[in-house]
Amino acid sequence: MLYYLFNYLDQLDLPGAGMFKYISFRSGLALILSLFISTAIGRRIIDRLQLMQIGETIRNLGLEGQMSKKGTPTMGGIIIIIAIVVPVLLCARLTNIYLLLMLITTLWLGALGFADDYIKVIKKNKEGMHGKFKIVGQVGLGLIVGLVLFLSPDVVIRENMEVRHGDVIEDVRFHNTETKSTKTTIPFVKNNNFDYAQLVGWAGEYKEEAVWILFVIMVIFVVTAVSNGANLTDGLDGLATGSSAIIGVALGILAYMSSHAEFASFLNIMFIPGAEELVIFAAAFIGATVGFLWYNAYPAQVFMGDTGSLTLGGIIAVFAIIIRKELLIPILCGVFLVENLSVILQVAYFKYTKKKYGEGRRIFKMTPLHHHFQKPGNAGIQALIQKPLNPVPESKIVVRFWLIGIILAVITIVTLKMR
Repeated sequence: MLYYLFNYLDQLDLPGAGMFKYISFRSGLALILSLFISTAIGRRIIDRLQLMQIGETIRNLGLEGQMSKKGTPTMGGIIIIIAIVVPVLLCARLTNIYLLLMLITTLWLGALGFADDYIKVIKKNKEGMHGKFKIVGQVGLGLIVGLVLFLSPDVVIRENMEVRHGDVIEDVRFHNTETKSTKTTIPFVKNNNFDYAQLVGWAGEYKEEAVWILFVIMVIFVVTAVSNGANLTDGLDGLATGSSAIIGVALGILAYMSSHAEFASFLNIMFIPGAEELVIFAAAFIGATVGFLWYNAYPAQVFMGDTGSLTLGGIIAVFAIIIRKELLIPILCGVFLVENLSVILQVAYFKYTKKKYGEGRRIFKMTPLHHHFQKPGNAGIQALIQKPLNPVPESKIVVRFWLIGIILAVITIVTLKMR
């Protein structure tokens, strides 16, 4: 909104109004506003949650310091959502299709997570929303995002072309025309554009329709996987919040590079017109998550709940898809991926050993993975992984996961030059 106001004032030659034309200025302002909003309203929302007795219900799982969290206010993801949406509405160009998709994602998954938390905390149903309804909500968002990217005429790219002299790339240029495409960036290879159309060559004359069906299915899978991964990661004070902030920084850099022809040429990635507005969203996302850490860092004064964790994961997934970097998610969101895999492996191994030996055995002492390091004792009979035997302090686990996240974020960006 401020963008349109100052654009009008700039036409009236008001000194300084032209600053709002610059992405760097508006991104910086969004970052500051989101930090201010999350810290300023955070205390009031926490007090309100405490007054309404909306506290976390804790099951005793034998984890160090676990029971001290009982009664801590939850549903704090509301703070993050407000701190993202308000700065974006104020600083961004709201006619941008990518920005609108990100706002829809934030509100959609925020509402889905809020409903789950409401059932758990207010209705006192520990199971929360039935899993199938949660999946339906995530699939619905994936359909919306996939179909909008397919149908909107504003969703276009200018593909990068390598100018070679022998085996040496002398320059990277872009096609003069903007085209709709199902191409995305793939790391580690010389020709780093991968087209989903290569997977549906069997469709013949229906190839165009088939590739977009495949694309929508991919969007649904990525949104569901990453949002669930963020949800599983949200088990220690500040773990999911800090990890998401790190990922947000990497995505903001990639969005800026993708929307700037010279930087896109340097990285040899496709140029995406209009993606610059996503930098403002990324700045608000970073500010909101860092601001939330003011209250969520160990020992946490508030938990984000599913209201926050599903929202953060969905934002990361849709953001990566929009800037055509979804194939980098296994690296960038490596922490989320490992947390997901630890649960899958634990359940699969337990069922397999129960069927084969008559009793279930475990790989980890407890999943998701962060609880393995937190829980004292051995994992179980003939477990594959039994160490560490002594529990690691929660704050140390969180910081170590953050450090891993930073390394993965750097590797994600570096992979674009490793071919």
